[in-house]
Amino acid sequence: MSKMTVMKLLVLLVAAMSMSACSMFKSKQNIDTMPLEALYDNAHNSLENADYAAATKAYQRLIARFPSGEYNEQAQLDLAYSQYKDNQPDDALSTVNRFIKTYPANKHVDYAYYLRGLINFDRTGTVLERWFPRSDKDSRRDQGYNLQSFDDFSELSRRFPDSAYTADARQRMIYLRNILAQYEINVAEFYLRNKAYVASADRAQYVVEHYQQAPQTGDALAILTRSYLALDQKALAEQSRQVLAMNYPNHPYLTDAKWPHPPSTLRKMVPFSGHH
Repeated sequence: MSKMTVMKLLVLLVAAMSMSACSMFKSKQNIDTMPLEALYDNAHNSLENADYAAATKAYQRLIARFPSGEYNEQAQLDLAYSQYKDNQPDDALSTVNRFIKTYPANKHVDYAYYLRGLINFDRTGTVLERWFPRSDKDSRRDQGYNLQSFDDFSELSRRFPDSAYTADARQRMIYLRNILAQYEINVAEFYLRNKAYVASADRAQYVVEHYQQAPQTGDALAILTRSYLALDQKALAEQSRQVLAMNYPNHPYLTDAKWPHPPSTLRKMVPFSGHH
């Protein structure tokens, strides 16, 4: 390679690096100086491309630079979604709550209620569970976020029964109702195995009263019957058994008075089985 060729290559390399540096500086400068619509488009494009960190940063700058107007309102809602997708649930919840409080008449406020429910719906799961379906493990955790999510979706359904998001919210409420009911059954079974019959009866009665349409209601009636028998409350036990037989004629307790059986020793040894 001749000396002249080497010089030409060096010149081209320096020029390319210079242009790249100018481009980077210009991009950095633009996000602080670009007009409102361009800044919103920049943030929206980042959101569409799943670059949630960049979208969050751009929306925050838009909100700071343009503290009022239609773009600001939409940016706050988009910011909450971006934070939610970027696994920042506390920030997302704070943003969406602020939006609901500040703009209760916004035409998209129904979506804000729905998003709040989604944020709490996903807060119970672990990182691995974002990639795998939920299972009975959900009914063995603290149910605080599930309860809050249920309330969020319930409020959406009550305030906006005709919203495009209400049908999905109601389906999630059914799922959450069943999870919450199963949690109560798990606790009731634990008390029953440990002969804390008043406590097991209380938990089972709670399911019967609050989750009547959940599949676990049959289990609750069976546990209630066993608890009343152990407490020598024969009239109440017979009443519970009759309701069970009428509504759940195929329930295993009706042919097996020792149901539910305690988990086997082998089952207890299985990691993450939830049996302690």
